Amino acid sequence: MFLTLKLLANRHPSFIARTVFVKNNDVEGACRIVNRILGKEGILEQFRLTRYYEKPFQTRRRVNHEKCKAIYNEDMKRKIEFVLRKNRHEPFPGCH
Repeated sequence: MFLTLKLLANRHPSFIARTVFVKNNDVEGACRIVNRILGKEGILEQFRLTRYYEKPFQTRRRVNHEKCKAIYNEDMKRKIEFVLRKNRHEPFPGCH
Protein backbone atom coordinates (compact mmCIF):
# COMPACT_ATOMS: atom_id res chain seq x y z
CA MET A 1 0.00 0.00 0.00
CA PHE A 2 1.29 3.50 -0.74
CA LEU A 3 0.12 7.11 -0.87
CA THR A 4 0.78 9.16 -3.97
CA LEU A 5 0.64 12.93 -4.12
CA LYS A 6 -1.56 13.00 -7.22
CA LEU A 7 -3.52 16.07 -6.14
CA LEU A 8 -0.51 18.35 -6.39
CA ALA A 9 1.11 16.76 -9.44
CA ASN A 10 -0.70 19.06 -11.84
CA ARG A 11 0.02 22.21 -9.86
CA HIS A 12 3.59 21.72 -8.68
CA PRO A 13 6.31 20.18 -10.88
CA SER A 14 8.42 18.81 -8.01
CA PHE A 15 5.60 16.48 -6.95
CA ILE A 16 5.53 14.44 -10.14
CA ALA A 17 6.33 10.86 -9.08
CA ARG A 18 6.52 11.59 -5.33
CA THR A 19 5.41 8.45 -3.52
CA VAL A 20 5.35 7.67 0.20
CA PHE A 21 5.25 3.99 1.09
CA VAL A 22 3.03 2.80 3.93
CA LYS A 23 4.72 0.12 6.00
CA ASN A 24 2.74 -2.24 8.25
CA ASN A 25 -0.51 -0.30 7.62
CA ASP A 26 0.93 2.76 9.39
CA VAL A 27 -1.08 5.37 7.51
CA GLU A 28 -0.58 8.02 10.20
CA GLY A 29 3.20 7.77 9.87
CA ALA A 30 2.93 8.09 6.09
CA CYS A 31 0.70 11.15 6.51
CA ARG A 32 3.32 12.72 8.79
CA ILE A 33 5.94 12.14 6.12
CA VAL A 34 3.66 13.69 3.48
CA ASN A 35 3.02 16.70 5.72
CA ARG A 36 6.78 17.09 6.31
CA ILE A 37 7.41 17.02 2.55
CA LEU A 38 4.67 19.57 1.94
CA GLY A 39 6.05 21.80 4.70
CA LYS A 40 9.60 21.71 3.35
CA GLU A 41 8.44 22.53 -0.16
CA GLY A 42 6.34 25.46 1.10
CA ILE A 43 3.11 24.08 -0.35
CA LEU A 44 1.18 24.29 2.93
CA GLU A 45 2.23 27.90 3.46
CA GLN A 46 1.16 28.80 -0.07
CA PHE A 47 -2.14 27.03 0.51
CA ARG A 48 -2.74 28.95 3.73
CA LEU A 49 -1.93 32.25 2.03
CA THR A 50 -4.31 31.68 -0.88
CA ARG A 51 -7.09 30.13 1.18
CA TYR A 52 -8.70 33.46 2.07
CA TYR A 53 -8.47 36.96 0.66
CA GLU A 54 -5.66 38.95 2.24
CA LYS A 55 -6.32 42.66 2.52
CA PRO A 56 -3.62 44.96 1.13
CA PHE A 57 -2.55 46.23 4.56
CA GLN A 58 -2.19 42.64 5.75
CA THR A 59 -0.07 41.83 2.71
CA ARG A 60 2.18 44.83 3.36
CA ARG A 61 2.49 43.89 7.02
CA ARG A 62 3.33 40.26 6.19
CA VAL A 63 5.89 41.19 3.52
CA ASN A 64 7.58 43.75 5.80
CA HIS A 65 7.71 41.18 8.60
CA GLU A 66 9.27 38.61 6.24
CA LYS A 67 11.87 41.17 5.12
CA CYS A 68 12.77 42.08 8.70
CA LYS A 69 12.94 38.42 9.65
CA ALA A 70 15.25 37.66 6.71
CA ILE A 71 17.56 40.57 7.64
CA TYR A 72 17.63 39.47 11.28
CA ASN A 73 18.33 35.84 10.37
CA GLU A 74 21.12 36.85 7.99
CA ASP A 75 22.72 39.06 10.65
CA MET A 76 22.47 36.35 13.32
CA LYS A 77 23.93 33.77 10.94
CA ARG A 78 26.88 36.07 10.24
CA LYS A 79 27.44 36.67 13.98
CA ILE A 80 27.24 32.95 14.79
CA GLU A 81 29.69 32.11 12.01
CA PHE A 82 32.07 34.75 13.39
CA VAL A 83 31.86 33.34 16.91
CA LEU A 84 32.38 29.77 15.70
CA ARG A 85 35.45 30.62 13.62
CA LYS A 86 38.60 28.99 14.93
CA ASN A 87 41.28 31.28 13.50
CA ARG A 88 40.00 34.70 14.57
CA HIS A 89 42.37 37.08 16.33
CA GLU A 90 41.98 37.83 20.02
CA PRO A 91 39.99 41.11 20.31
CA PHE A 92 41.29 41.88 23.81
CA PRO A 93 44.83 40.43 24.13
CA GLY A 94 46.02 39.65 27.63
CA CYS A 95 42.57 39.73 29.27
CA HIS A 96 42.31 36.04 30.09
